[in-house]
Amino acid sequence: MVFPIEFEQKLGFDQIRQRLKNYCLSPLGIRLVDRMNFSSDFEIILTQLKQNLEFRNILDKDEEFPSTHYSDPTEHFKTAAIEDSFLEQEAFYEILRSLQTIIACKKFLESHQEEYPELGKLTQSVSVFSDLIKNIESRFDDRGHIRDNASPELGKIRKRIRDEQSRVKHLIDQIFRQAVGNGWVPEGVSTTIRDGRLVIPVLAEHKRKIAGFIMDESATGQTIYLEPTQALEANNEIRDLIHAERREIVKILRGLTTLIRQNLPMLRDAYSFLAIIDFTRAKAKFSQDIGAEFPRLAHGPDLNWMHARHPLLYLSLKGKREVVPLTIDLTKQKSFLLVSGPNAGGKSVCLKTVGLIQYMAQCGLLVPLHDKSTVGIFKKIFLDIGDQQSIENDLSTYSSHLKNMAFFLKQADENTLVLLDELGAGTDPNFGGGVAESVLAGLLNKKVWGVATTHYYNLKLFASNHSGIRNGAMQFDTERLEPMFRLDIGKPGSSFALEIARKTGLPFETIKLAETLIGKELTGLESLMKSVAEEKQSLENRMKEIALREKKLTEALTQYETLNQELNSKKKEIIDKAKSEASYLLKETNREIEKTIRHIRENKAERKETRKVREGLQTIAQKVKPETIVRKQTEKIEPGDYVRLIGQEVSGKVISIKDDVAVVQFGDLRSQVETKRLVRSDQIVANPAFTRVRTAGLDISQKQSLFVTTLDIRGKRVEEVNAMLDQFIDDAILLGHAQVKILHGKGEGVLRKVVRERLKKIKAVASVADEHIERGGDGITVVILK
Repeated sequence: MVFPIEFEQKLGFDQIRQRLKNYCLSPLGIRLVDRMNFSSDFEIILTQLKQNLEFRNILDKDEEFPSTHYSDPTEHFKTAAIEDSFLEQEAFYEILRSLQTIIACKKFLESHQEEYPELGKLTQSVSVFSDLIKNIESRFDDRGHIRDNASPELGKIRKRIRDEQSRVKHLIDQIFRQAVGNGWVPEGVSTTIRDGRLVIPVLAEHKRKIAGFIMDESATGQTIYLEPTQALEANNEIRDLIHAERREIVKILRGLTTLIRQNLPMLRDAYSFLAIIDFTRAKAKFSQDIGAEFPRLAHGPDLNWMHARHPLLYLSLKGKREVVPLTIDLTKQKSFLLVSGPNAGGKSVCLKTVGLIQYMAQCGLLVPLHDKSTVGIFKKIFLDIGDQQSIENDLSTYSSHLKNMAFFLKQADENTLVLLDELGAGTDPNFGGGVAESVLAGLLNKKVWGVATTHYYNLKLFASNHSGIRNGAMQFDTERLEPMFRLDIGKPGSSFALEIARKTGLPFETIKLAETLIGKELTGLESLMKSVAEEKQSLENRMKEIALREKKLTEALTQYETLNQELNSKKKEIIDKAKSEASYLLKETNREIEKTIRHIRENKAERKETRKVREGLQTIAQKVKPETIVRKQTEKIEPGDYVRLIGQEVSGKVISIKDDVAVVQFGDLRSQVETKRLVRSDQIVANPAFTRVRTAGLDISQKQSLFVTTLDIRGKRVEEVNAMLDQFIDDAILLGHAQVKILHGKGEGVLRKVVRERLKKIKAVASVADEHIERGGDGITVVILK
């Protein structure tokens, strides 16, 4: 039960209804919005809130939920219920499309039963209607027209219509061309339709030159529309066929209507399901708009809210400024809140926020507050707000308020929420305050829950001394003299009347006189309340500063500990990485050693020389040092010189030099390099171990400068290939190349086969593969060396 009759209008819930209607996709949903009402049934409210939440989750996840063809064909069911009646084609097309939507919704919810259980329960009353849908689909095309094959007779009739129309058109076109040639028709016209019959436009003065019947004439009378005599019989036949077509269509529609009639109870259930889906979707869209949540729901009266926002105020200020949220906590022991504070400070907004959010929740809507809040269930909500003057009933504003108070005292109980705006206002404050205090006492004796706003000191004092009610104050910035719209529960608020008067520019003498008239007692009390408010505000600011410093200190400590852990971790990581790199370098050096020894053996070097080379390479492995390169002199590099990059093994020939930048040919790669990064090959002091390799007859620098990583064997004979391939792979291994290529071309694939078979026998080859299709494909073999 809610009071008064204009309850929704006074709180603004009528605007929420309208927003919900705007979100509905069909009249089905709109009707449920109109029927939405206040409930005190816990299970009903809980179910509706869960459905609202589940559908909002569907929208938040952007699920592919059906959102088209939410039509309402239920009005046609009245006609379908009449025996031997039939529905028109448009009605059946509307039913077909909406039934397809219903089935799609049902399938979605059944396939997501675990995610959306409450919505899934709605599908239990929905039948599939496979036969009905199949029957309608088989007789209607995608545009909602009856198909030619809807019945054998209809197909025959329509074929005859098309044939006759074609014959008539051919005949009239022939007569029309003759009339045009004779100049009997107006310039630029063509054959047209009049009264469903094909006719020829003819100039009025030539109307007797063509035998036929005048079907119409132009507004000026200069043109007549004539049906030639030769076409009369064919047009009559077409008209008869069209009537026959209509009779056959009615016969088909009557049969389909019988199917509708047989399924009416199940169809009504199905469209009730679609209505709930449309309605719940609208509620979910609104929930997204206002940032609503699913609160904790109590079985009985309770009100423990955090971050509550007035939904309509939130929407109106969206993108402009933040709405200051309210935190309100009422209990059985302290079930009433008396809010005081300056005018335009937010007292009435606070009252309306409580009423609107509570009413929304008990109408099954998610509400704009923190999800840890608790929303109770009241059996009654009474509201007294605004101007209650009634000319018809000869009641003043105050009389109307008193009439409401009498109703509240009579009807309210411990399951009632009462909302009273400006309690006691509208009459002499001395008397109004006393009446208001007695009304409050009466409501508290009945353990009523509620929120009231006031400016009266006696009510603030009453709330301070009574155990069932608490004071609350809307905070006011005393420095800038403007409201802060924050509710502070536990102390009364000052009206700040004198301060606001000073801000508005009243003369100093007027304000001093006002203070005298008010009296020292009230002025002192006002000053005391003001100073308490200022001290509390100052204390809150200091607490915020302390909290901010503590937060920064905690963050700095956490950052220090994190950094310390990272340093210890990095230290271990660096040591592990150094060991790993050293191990890898040692393995690579050993690999080079084995390559060199194998090469020397294959070149049949003497055992003694081989032992010397092995000893030299072992020295490399022990020291794990790269070849040391230094310049012996600072002689200028000239074009034609063989050079190396400092710290690298690769040698190349200088092609040209310009502005201290040399163009160097490294094998088949030409590159620009600064001369300061180059050294002449003959100016390198090599490691003694590589000197021993050279004494064995191997000039590594020269081989490196001349080595090309792609071997071209196109045009070579098969018997030449193996020797060339062996030498090429040996040189690649010796010079430390990890990958080479062999260009053999495609042709008949003979060379490719020989190369692949030879490479399989070489142990140093790790794998072979075709080149990328864009770079030669199977005409080139890519070799990866171990």
